[in-house]
Amino acid sequence: MSLGLGMQPLRLKRIFIIGLIFGVYHIVFPVLGMFIGHLVSDNIGHYTTLASGVLLIFIGSHMFFTAFTEHLPQNKRSFKYTNIGILTLGLSVSIDSLPIGLSLGITGVQTVMAILLFGSFSTFFTWTGLLIGRKVKGFLGSYSELLGGSILVSFGIHMLFIT
Repeated sequence: MSLGLGMQPLRLKRIFIIGLIFGVYHIVFPVLGMFIGHLVSDNIGHYTTLASGVLLIFIGSHMFFTAFTEHLPQNKRSFKYTNIGILTLGLSVSIDSLPIGLSLGITGVQTVMAILLFGSFSTFFTWTGLLIGRKVKGFLGSYSELLGGSILVSFGIHMLFIT
């Protein structure tokens, strides 16, 4: 997903912040999952996947279709990532970590180390995907929004129908 997002015009500071937000969410949700009971976790797991898939399809579709709007200037064509938008996107792609926290608590894994590693790797791979997407955009030019949108829609469809 971060590869598709990286094809948008993002400054390095914004890439850094997005990676941190995704990493923090991937720490917070497993911890919350440990404190939430098994019954609640099973009931909301399906809805979090549904919400994540719909959001990814929405953002990807917006990117895809705005690539065809030639009459708008380049800086107004792309999807604008506001702070609340980034927080919501981070929430939607990370909330499925809630049941993972529950299973970590049940299995007796060294929870603190596992969760810190989970958050660190999420941050690192988000940064990596965003930076690779940024470089690929330079090679693809105007087709990068089509590819980025297609990637996000594909992940959203995968979350809705395959997972």
